[in-house]
Amino acid sequence: MDKQTFTDLLQTKFKMVRIEAGYTQDTMAQTIGLSKKTLVQIEKERVLPNWTTCVSLCALFRDSEVLQTTLGGDPLEVVQVISRGACAYPQNDNLDELWWETRREEAGFTLQFNKISNLYRILDRSNQPLYGSNKEREAEMFFSKKTAEQLVNV
Repeated sequence: MDKQTFTDLLQTKFKMVRIEAGYTQDTMAQTIGLSKKTLVQIEKERVLPNWTTCVSLCALFRDSEVLQTTLGGDPLEVVQVISRGACAYPQNDNLDELWWETRREEAGFTLQFNKISNLYRILDRSNQPLYGSNKEREAEMFFSKKTAEQLVNV
């Protein structure tokens, strides 16, 4: 897939991604960095989004089922390979330990705090991120919910 095919494909998915996220056109436009008018034109397939707008969509809505299904996996991985032509994946060099502080571990989930960005994330047993927030309370609530669900299912 090349950049042109990628942008053509994503043009048809903007509205679906927005609806999936529960965003209004105003909120979506602001989130991606577009005017509402431009977003409406993209959604009506009158204007083709540029590469940067498509990359923003993939980065900001990486967890979108619409994007993952459309692209066959992680949207950012697809963006990297298209953009660079090839992409080598770094081995885990334990940089996470420098940036992330583990706050709690329970029922296979880990709550971590980023020492630089002050963000929180929840990881599953495979160390895959499940949730991220800039609010400690929201991260704690999500962590508690996931651990409670896991304990009920055991």
